Amino acid sequence: MDWKELRFQAAGHLGRLLLGLYFPTVRCTREGAEHFQALRSQGKAFIFAFWHGQLLPLVYHHRNEGIVVLVSEHSDGEYITRVLLRHGFATARGSSTRGGVKGLKAILRAAREGKELGFTPDGPKGPRHVFKWGALAAAQLSGLPIVLIGVGADRAWYLGSWDRFMIPKPFSSMRIRYSPPRWVPRESSQEELQAFGQEMEADLKRMTLDLNPAEARIRAEMSRDG
Repeated sequence: MDWKELRFQAAGHLGRLLLGLYFPTVRCTREGAEHFQALRSQGKAFIFAFWHGQLLPLVYHHRNEGIVVLVSEHSDGEYITRVLLRHGFATARGSSTRGGVKGLKAILRAAREGKELGFTPDGPKGPRHVFKWGALAAAQLSGLPIVLIGVGADRAWYLGSWDRFMIPKPFSSMRIRYSPPRWVPRESSQEELQAFGQEMEADLKRMTLDLNPAEARIRAEMSRDG
């Protein structure tokens, strides 16, 4: 076993340990969970779509549900993969920038097997909060609905990365909000797909702004710096 593989394995074990110790200190309220729970009760799969910067709390709160998440083939994606696997997720490797077709094929294969799917539509490298084509293509080709997820905390750290990765502070209050399911018709034209994407992007941005007290400041800072 080489040194790189040891680092990947260590990341998975450490991630599982740290999240298991950390997130019980954060009080979490879920809003709209009945939307995806109704689909589950009917035995119907769906696609979760959420911003890349809000991944961390969702890994903990949706652990051991067997969700298949699309992860970049870049080496950084391997660290994320190991943490996800340790939390009971499965992964499909690929993205809009690297291995896109391969990743989409793997995702569609999982959909045919009845698996629930997870996408970060602005990943793996941004631009932040831009809803790219992957989740829409998967929804159109698989027939599965998209459920948007917004996450916010009253107190959190935001890293200086492109996605302003969010880490809720210990003993903070966090909210996770789920949208009603939305279907993308298989016969949708390119123009209709673009309109669907713009609508979901706007809705996910509104959810984020409503849930995150710091979001307006972050957007202002990024606009000024950009």
